Amino acid sequence: MNTTKDLASKLNELLEKNYDSEKGFQKAAEDVKNQRLKDFFEAKAKERYDFGHELKTEIKNLGGSPDKGTSISGKAHHAWMDLKAAFSSDKEEEILEEVVRGEKVAVEDYNKIIKEDGFAPSTANLLIKQRNAIERTFKQVKDLEEAFD
Repeated sequence: MNTTKDLASKLNELLEKNYDSEKGFQKAAEDVKNQRLKDFFEAKAKERYDFGHELKTEIKNLGGSPDKGTSISGKAHHAWMDLKAAFSSDKEEEILEEVVRGEKVAVEDYNKIIKEDGFAPSTANLLIKQRNAIERTFKQVKDLEEAFD
C-alpha cells in the first residue's frame, strides 16, 4: 500500500503533465490559422488548467505540496516538445498528429496512476473523470486530424 506521500507524488506527476499539456494547447492555439482549431485548443488549455487546480487540491489534502512548473523529463513533456517542433511547419495536420501523440501518452499516464492502491474514492473518481475527458479529446483530435487529411 502506498503512503500519502507516495500518493501525493503520483498526483504531482500528473499535475506536471497537465502543465505540459496546458502549455502545448496554448501554443497550438497561437500557431494554428484555422479558427475552429484555435477555439478547440484554447478550450483544451483551459480544461487542463482546471485539471491542475483539481489535482492541487487533492495533493494538499494528502499533505503534499503541489509542483509549480512543467516537467523537465517524461514522455508527456517530450510529446509536447515534438508538438512545438511541428509548429515550424505551420501545418495544422502535423500539429494535430503531435496532439494525438501527447494525448495518447497522457491517457497511459493516467491509467498507470489510477491503478495505484490507496487513493480515496473521491480522488480515484477525479482521476477517472480527468482521464475520460482526455480520452474524449484524443478521439476528437483524431477526428479533426482526419478532416484535415
